[in-house]
Amino acid sequence: MPYQHLRRTDEGPVATVTLARPDSHNALNAALIEELTRCFEEITEDDGVRVVVLAGEGRSFCAGADVGYMRETASFSYEENLEDARRLAMMYWTIDECPKPLVSRVQRAAMGGGAGLVAVADVAVADSEAHFAFSEVRLGIAPATIAPLVVRKIGASHARSLFVAGERFDAERAREIGLVHIVVPREGLDAAVDEKVGELVQGGPVAQATTKALLRRLETTEPMEAPGLTARVISELRTGEEGQEGLAAFLEKREPRWRMER
Repeated sequence: MPYQHLRRTDEGPVATVTLARPDSHNALNAALIEELTRCFEEITEDDGVRVVVLAGEGRSFCAGADVGYMRETASFSYEENLEDARRLAMMYWTIDECPKPLVSRVQRAAMGGGAGLVAVADVAVADSEAHFAFSEVRLGIAPATIAPLVVRKIGASHARSLFVAGERFDAERAREIGLVHIVVPREGLDAAVDEKVGELVQGGPVAQATTKALLRRLETTEPMEAPGLTARVISELRTGEEGQEGLAAFLEKREPRWRMER
């Protein structure tokens, strides 16, 4: 089924998913939420994809929720709001669970749910003019759906401060608190994303997927259980096909197969 509100373009092992509602600053509506969920489900199952870039067409990355969409939800019953919120949560969960490394390319506005899309990325690259906000309280609501992702990314202290104030903050503040990892001038944004993608495709895809899953599991693992979990993970990787190839390539001073297959 074709997409109407986003584009997926594949170049070799890199899939770029571009939010394509530039006239509304790529704001989220029900249709875009459904398409993002479907797109990342497909990418998860696509063995040809090694790295994903999430971008926004036009002036902004994602300005949060669409005004028309918010107007619709204001008339929903509690049960309808609950179902709508579950669909939004499933979108973020699907993106977060995607085993492929994800880079967010952030320009200008990343507000509300758009900042949530930054939080779910493994690496976020922003231009120096980008600005962010978790401004839901100023509308009388809360950033509830994205809260677990944001708290995991920036910690409870920063989240509490930004959530209850709803204030706008710049790219440097976003980098300081860990929401963003790299800040560059706007003209250098594409080059910085390309450089990071080039680094990511050097890693073993099984190792990267396993690492992402491990980090999620460690969030809910009791401290006494962590040594056993991590020992099992490293043992499985060392004895697996990819780990054996990687170690052999290192000892033989050659490139591992997954790099030569790009």
